[in-house]
Amino acid sequence: MQSNTIRTCVKEIFTSIQGEGPYVGYKQLFIRFCKCNLTCNFCDTDFLADEKTKNYTPEELLSTIKQLNLTNIHSISLTGGEPLLETAFLNKFLLLVNQKIYLETNGTLPEKLLEIIDLVDIISMDIKLQSATSGPDFFEKHKRFIKIAEANDKEIFAKAVFDETISDEEIDKIVNIVKDYNIELILQPLMVGNTMKMAPQKLVEIFDKFVEKYPKTRIIPQSHKFINVE
Repeated sequence: MQSNTIRTCVKEIFTSIQGEGPYVGYKQLFIRFCKCNLTCNFCDTDFLADEKTKNYTPEELLSTIKQLNLTNIHSISLTGGEPLLETAFLNKFLLLVNQKIYLETNGTLPEKLLEIIDLVDIISMDIKLQSATSGPDFFEKHKRFIKIAEANDKEIFAKAVFDETISDEEIDKIVNIVKDYNIELILQPLMVGNTMKMAPQKLVEIFDKFVEKYPKTRIIPQSHKFINVE
């Protein structure tokens, strides 16, 4: 199959500041894909296709990003939606790109990760909690996902969006996943607009429960919301 027959839906392409996780504050080029396999309650990202959305071949997308100033960016962030729904496209596109690749993923598609694992450098993996998403839990898939990344010597960290309803059982399950692989855990308090949903005292209480079980835990809110950038 010729790569010019492969097209994918891209919602937007822009440079901005990474607002989440241990790379917060770095300048990145963001490529936002249109599809997702989940419908999380707290999702505040407009990734669905509309009249402004464009469909690109790998070569067309490369040409588009080359028109931007990539000199001082830390990496290209593949975000969404869920970028791993686009592995056929990414297998072509990423071979054309000479930049560090930062994959933002919900961590529920481990077999898809295998298809592009050699083409990414940093993996930001969400841990999806029933208490926050009102959906099923994906702990087994998350564990498989991390195992694949670690087996391929990829840098990976986990992020968990949570609110005051997080259960002790969920805390234990999260810790068991990250502890097995000694990866960094980023707790991300649920926000409404640029305001944290829970009281500071409750935030500290939950954080202390995590740190007692797994010291390699940090709280990093969505900083791009505080400074009002995309």
